[in-house]
Amino acid sequence: MDLLLRRPGLQGLIAEAGRGTVRDRLREVLDDLRSELKNGSGDADSASAPDVAEALSLEIERRLAGRLARRHQAGIQRVINATGVVLHTNLGRAPLSQAALEAINRAAGGYCNLEYDLETGRRGRRGTGLAAMLKELLKCEAAAVVNNCAAAVLITLNTLAEGGEVIISRGELIEIGGSFRIPDVIAKSGARIREVGTTNRTRLSDYEKAITENTRIILRAHPSNYRIVGFTERPALEALARLARERNLPLFEDLGSGCLVNLTSRGIPDEPTVEDSLAAGVSVLAFSGDKLLGGPQAGIILGEAPVIEQIKSNPLMRALRVDKLTFAALEATINSYARDRATRELPALAALHASRETIERRARNFIRRAERLGDALEWRLVDGDSVIGGGCAPEAKLPTKLISLTSAQAGATQLEEQLRRHSPPIIARITDDRLTFDLRTVTQAEEKELLGAISHLTAWLRQDEAARQATRS
Repeated sequence: MDLLLRRPGLQGLIAEAGRGTVRDRLREVLDDLRSELKNGSGDADSASAPDVAEALSLEIERRLAGRLARRHQAGIQRVINATGVVLHTNLGRAPLSQAALEAINRAAGGYCNLEYDLETGRRGRRGTGLAAMLKELLKCEAAAVVNNCAAAVLITLNTLAEGGEVIISRGELIEIGGSFRIPDVIAKSGARIREVGTTNRTRLSDYEKAITENTRIILRAHPSNYRIVGFTERPALEALARLARERNLPLFEDLGSGCLVNLTSRGIPDEPTVEDSLAAGVSVLAFSGDKLLGGPQAGIILGEAPVIEQIKSNPLMRALRVDKLTFAALEATINSYARDRATRELPALAALHASRETIERRARNFIRRAERLGDALEWRLVDGDSVIGGGCAPEAKLPTKLISLTSAQAGATQLEEQLRRHSPPIIARITDDRLTFDLRTVTQAEEKELLGAISHLTAWLRQDEAARQATRS
């Protein structure tokens, strides 16, 4: 072990990963190698080399480097999203704006007034500035922020319905990604679920009949990543809010996506906005920060001041609260809306509003540059669709132009794997046995890196072809 750790070939790995990490991974490599040699499955070429010890040492270095590389890839790293899925949950959902990144840097690089009132010089309350911005922008009475929308649903139901019943339509007992199920969250909140209506049809009278002395809240849940179509019925939100007021009950809407911009012009007419819900008269609503809002992960709770104050006083608030970086990013994001610059400054909204003509122009220019790298790849421009993702408007399709590539030397799966292993990794999709890129989710600044990845892919194809020719010779 000591001799191996002193080898020149390991010094770079030790400098990058640390001696302790390299030592631990080295033990694993040695254990694997001992097992192979014991079972007779070791590398025969190494055993027949002139210098067996040196050959084994080189093999150990190779395996160690591979193991450390895989460990690095398991950590968070930037990728280029060429899938055309704007809010790709697996890729981190909404990218942050430049203003949000700068705000995070300012907050992270030193101290800030997170819980300090600069006016009085005394301890302040976390999130006061953001709450004021949300109240002014959305004309709501009060606001609170927790670490995601699931947490917002949990703390709201625990605050307002613990020990009582929550009325919800059977058609809204949803499950979204990561096995988040509304019935499970209601149970964890300490409340009991009271289902009304049927999967496809729930009327206002169903809610009215279900109200008893045990009812604490009426819950309306956004269907998120699915739609029920055909023979359906659902009461208008305004009618449900009126019934809740008449029965002196809070109406809570889990809005999910947090859309502040009407997307009808983008061919997405059924995505409700936060302002619409507030105008309908809900007592409290919750939505995500990293979906259509275009900000960091957070659960934003808006509504009537007495209700929000109750939620803020819940002991769970401390367990679910967000840090200074999230507040900084959210304030910058909301400020983009306040200045009417959201569709230009927020990457997710900018991607949604990009026209097919703009994407086609960029794609044609990209193909021209890529073709100069050689003839190992065949390029085509084809019609396709982008999607929103993130559980938002699952039926919505945004017309786009896809860059399609194939190779006579390698299949689409092999090409995809090579690009995925590039640095930074390129995440593309395979359509009809062709690898495709959608520039809707690739920034113009990232196009240069994408071309660099194509250059490496072309070089790999040339090397692979040269190796095959040498083998045939």
